[in-house]
Amino acid sequence: MAPSGPLARLIDAGVAVWLDDLSRERLRTGNLAELVERGVVGVTTNPTIFASAIAAGDAYDAQLVELAAHGADVDTAVFTITTDDVRAAADVLRPVHERTAGVDGRVSIEVDPRLAKDTAATVAQAKALWAAVNRPNVLIKIPATVEGLPAITAVLAEGISVNVTLIFSLARYRAVLDAFVAGLEQARANGHDLTTIASVASFFVSRVDAAVDPRLDAIGTPEAAELRGKAAIANARLAYGVYQDVLAEDRWAALAAAGARPQRPLWASTGVKDPAYPDTLYVDELVVAGAVNTMPEKTLDAVADHGGDGTDTVTGTQDDAARLLDRLVALGIDVDDVAVDLEAEGVSKFEASWAQLLAKVSEGLQAARDGRTDAR
Repeated sequence: MAPSGPLARLIDAGVAVWLDDLSRERLRTGNLAELVERGVVGVTTNPTIFASAIAAGDAYDAQLVELAAHGADVDTAVFTITTDDVRAAADVLRPVHERTAGVDGRVSIEVDPRLAKDTAATVAQAKALWAAVNRPNVLIKIPATVEGLPAITAVLAEGISVNVTLIFSLARYRAVLDAFVAGLEQARANGHDLTTIASVASFFVSRVDAAVDPRLDAIGTPEAAELRGKAAIANARLAYGVYQDVLAEDRWAALAAAGARPQRPLWASTGVKDPAYPDTLYVDELVVAGAVNTMPEKTLDAVADHGGDGTDTVTGTQDDAARLLDRLVALGIDVDDVAVDLEAEGVSKFEASWAQLLAKVSEGLQAARDGRTDAR
């Protein structure tokens, strides 16, 4: 079924629609393939998504029994299960990858979040994930921590495609873009074909409002109330301006001439956290050609049902966005300061999800060893 209505208009506006979810159930029922027919051209995953997938249903029980029989420890089991799912999803998306000449049809898998502060370990696991999935349309997710920045460069230099995640501030986004350009320069020097290397930068949206709005509520003035639900969109629109600035630089022009593709901005965390806001807010207000919007299925369904008209809502908005953030600063709220807390919180949440994932898989392995039928 070809995309139609608001979803088709969004796609026609040049936005790549990705699904922010993956499970074996989606794969074995054909649900992911159906979503691809509806217009989804990519998939993102994270530790929380995998923890939820393995906790639900019995889709992983047979593999847990097999892994237990082979004496796999919990880390090996998690690595095997998640890379198997991503490989299968990459195969579902492979026709999209070929149809778009490698631009879309991408599936992301994240390095162990416990490595977010360890550059060398992040690089090592990124290489291991890339080799294990062994598909040209995979993206290795690396968090945009200070320690993650040199890892991004090093992994790209190996010809490995990267999804940079957990970006909240404009300053960190500039550093990510610089790490990306440096990585491609090194990849070129290493003899890699730049046309085969893809990258996206996942700029988080709704979590910014979720952090800023309570601060505005605490201020309690009419001006503060007027600014509720606006910081995240302004921050993302300014990020797009930073992206445009990099594309205008001579340094990038030299890479583009060698076949390099831009590191596309990817709007992440696009499901609304505040039920008072329109459920398509972080999609309709961030429409711009060349961007990716990764959505949970609930948001995807909302966009398909009653999304906007596909009008560009980002180009030329940077001055207004900067003024809005200046108004927040005048009230004592600096989004860059908020971003520091959000990054730490994001890493912590993914570590907690990873711990849940390990615990659930450990339970499944033990159940299999004990001969119980419920291997989870």
